[in-house]
Amino acid sequence: MRSIFDLILEEEENPFFMPPMQRGTKMPKPTEEAKAAFSKLVPDGPAVALKPMFGNLAAFVNGHMFAGLFGEDLFVRLPDAEIAAVKKQGGRDFEPMAGHAMKGYVVVPGAWRTKPAPAAVLIKRSLDLTRAMPAKAAKQKAAKKG
Repeated sequence: MRSIFDLILEEEENPFFMPPMQRGTKMPKPTEEAKAAFSKLVPDGPAVALKPMFGNLAAFVNGHMFAGLFGEDLFVRLPDAEIAAVKKQGGRDFEPMAGHAMKGYVVVPGAWRTKPAPAAVLIKRSLDLTRAMPAKAAKQKAAKKG
């Protein structure tokens, strides 16, 4: 019979094995002020929803995330060419884990709360692009065991 240690070793040798986050690493959390500022920037509209996500706050349309907070940082979903333009203005890759950029998303420059107009334009653009995507199908709820 194999031990639990044998199974752990097998996992680590598996090319698809993903190690857990380092111990002591905490998910950044936004302040209430950042949440309020973000909420004001997200336009109201059909199928637009703000939802908590890993202690942060994200905006969704038709089931797709188009913007959010990661700690005090604001990120948006944009095409690559527009991401490059945001980076030239001081934005950076959105990396929820260091070294692992989330494709299609960019962190807007840090002054988004003191100068919200450019951030509002980016959020509106992100919303328009994401709204054009096919809506995600609702997930089927798992049947209760018993």
